[in-house]
Amino acid sequence: MKSSKVVLIGVGAVGSTTAYTLLLRQRMDELVLIDANMDKAIGDALDMNHGMPFLGRTKVWAGSYVDCKDADIIIITAGSAQKPGESRVDLLKRNIGIYESILSEVLKYNQDGILLIATNPVDVMSYFSWKKSGWPVERVIGSGTLLDSARFRYLIGQHLNIDPRSVHANILGEHGDSEVPLWSRAHIAGTKLELDEKVKDFIFVNTREAAYQIINTKGATYYAIALALDRICAAILNNEGAVLTISTLLTDYHGISDVYLGVPSIVDRNGVREVLKTEVTTEEKELLQQSANKMKDLIQSVL
Repeated sequence: MKSSKVVLIGVGAVGSTTAYTLLLRQRMDELVLIDANMDKAIGDALDMNHGMPFLGRTKVWAGSYVDCKDADIIIITAGSAQKPGESRVDLLKRNIGIYESILSEVLKYNQDGILLIATNPVDVMSYFSWKKSGWPVERVIGSGTLLDSARFRYLIGQHLNIDPRSVHANILGEHGDSEVPLWSRAHIAGTKLELDEKVKDFIFVNTREAAYQIINTKGATYYAIALALDRICAAILNNEGAVLTISTLLTDYHGISDVYLGVPSIVDRNGVREVLKTEVTTEEKELLQQSANKMKDLIQSVL
């Protein structure tokens, strides 16, 4: 049986937390950490290896791009933080530059894996990675609105005093301010949610603003996104056929084409097997199209 291998590029807060989450859940046989700061990658690998007597036989090491060879999944969390006074477009241009150099190196050693993108704005970075790599679209995946949907489900469950795992509700569109709550399809065991509009507004605003709340209190979000990335990796490595709201290329999705957005998709060993065209209301469709146009404008500004 072929051993499984994950490469993680960028071991900042999100990257190192993701690596540790994957390790705790024993997702792969080999885990490679790559970072511009080699000392940080070495330190993280050492720290994790010292826990092996409590875990198992996963091989963890700090590597270089040559170690991307034979990787099943290459997760990219690398990127710059926004500087004071810097516009979002300027930040995006800098991150595009970082990705250009990273992808050039990755592509020298791997042509068959799956790229899993987590750097923000994730929908634009995923679209760029697909264009740059030339890989089939099913093998270039963004974390999308999987985390947003988890926040949404958590808040609904909290309000109703129901386990969030039993809440079926999704956020579609941009991983960001123009995301769209799919209230029309939200349910618990097939029972439509009957919530007051003020409650709905409260839940959605707190879903959309969650990252800002966390950043204002502790500087960055990383635990929940690490769990979301772990969930995607599990779906791929275990060939699950799981339905996850990842970011992928849309083609005539409610009139939307040539842009990456978070939508429910079937994820298995080959990446995105199928995009599910969820039914939406007229209002939700318009909001999704607005979200797509926003992402297209960002793409045009940097590509």
